[in-house]
Amino acid sequence: MSGNGNSGARTQAVALVYDHGDDAAPRVVAKGYGQIADMIVQRARETGLYVHESSQMVSLLMNVDLDSHVPPLLYQAVAELLAWLYRLEQSGALPAASANKGAPPGKRTS
Repeated sequence: MSGNGNSGARTQAVALVYDHGDDAAPRVVAKGYGQIADMIVQRARETGLYVHESSQMVSLLMNVDLDSHVPPLLYQAVAELLAWLYRLEQSGALPAASANKGAPPGKRTS
């Protein structure tokens, strides 16, 4: 996910991973500001991952430590995002490169 809270704010990005077989909740696997955020987004796009832009969600997730699970307070918001992404994948609305190459819903997203 990427976003900037308002015009003039520096870019920030958070990458999540979720494997419902192994994880109790999605985990934050990368996060950063400015050039680091740009690199996270670029790498996600290069590997065919969907990049969702939500400055509010990113701001909240920036407070989660790296390799930590999303806190229960954010479960519903993240679950809604993952469900939406899953519906897009199933409907074919995402380009083939963005469909996470058949991964389970929410398996890989940024």
